[in-house]
Amino acid sequence: MAVLTSSASAPGPAVPQGRGTAARPSLLQVIVRTFLGKKLALCGVALVILIVGFSFVGPLVYHTNQTQTDLGAANLRPGGSHPLGTQNVGFDVLGQLMLGGQSSLEVGLAAAVLSTIIGTVWGAIAGFVGGVADAVLMRIVDAMIAIPLLLLVLLMATIFAPSIPSLILVLSLVCWLPTARLVRGEALTLRTREYVQAARGAGVRNWRIVLRHVVPNAAGTIIVQTTLQIANAILLLAALSYLGLGPPPPATNWGSMLTDGLNYIYDGYWWQIYPAGIAIVLTVIAFNFIGDALGDALEVRLRVR
Repeated sequence: MAVLTSSASAPGPAVPQGRGTAARPSLLQVIVRTFLGKKLALCGVALVILIVGFSFVGPLVYHTNQTQTDLGAANLRPGGSHPLGTQNVGFDVLGQLMLGGQSSLEVGLAAAVLSTIIGTVWGAIAGFVGGVADAVLMRIVDAMIAIPLLLLVLLMATIFAPSIPSLILVLSLVCWLPTARLVRGEALTLRTREYVQAARGAGVRNWRIVLRHVVPNAAGTIIVQTTLQIANAILLLAALSYLGLGPPPPATNWGSMLTDGLNYIYDGYWWQIYPAGIAIVLTVIAFNFIGDALGDALEVRLRVR
């Protein structure tokens, strides 16, 4: 009996815990996996990397003079020392395309971030406070949305002197409206959550609740909208430059290149308009691909939660 008792009480070999059961992926892993599963998203990321590298790293490798005109080299066809030809005053089109990309991306990104901040604060306050404040703030948004976007941009652009900072301000002042409406809808839902009610019961001030609970939980909508706003700002900048309201020379962007090239397109100088047009199209498509994929990935996050 003593032997049986001893053998029964002896510890057996350790059995590994969790073997045969797959570890549950984290929320971040689900988002990343969903995003990377979108082929168009990967194409968009690759395009953005190539465009940013082309615009900011390219001038360090391919040196051109974009300040002094050279009429003797005007309107040269692509080839030789000018892979994309030259402009009507002798500027190298490839070098100008790189510098124009810098301005377009900088203005688009800065305007998108600033407009997202304005729209997020406006919509979060309107949705969280509610009542008269919500009615007044959103009626202002509705009135501005009723005005055609291009007309509103032209009106703002004629008020401010044309420069890169003023263009960023103009674009941000007209692009924040959709963000405000989206964040306001998120705030209307989030203000009824238990943790928000608990914070209110604990005496936390409204502005702290908005910053610590409402805005972070609406981050998915904000990120997607910011991505789409970059593409929208680049298009609006191109439209303003096409109408002659872009930054003055020697600053350049893809929209001003379209304007200059259009004057000579009927003379057969196709290389003065197509490179900038293709660059705008590819950039807008890339950011739209990324925005759509982020939206799908963040919807998966909501289903998992």
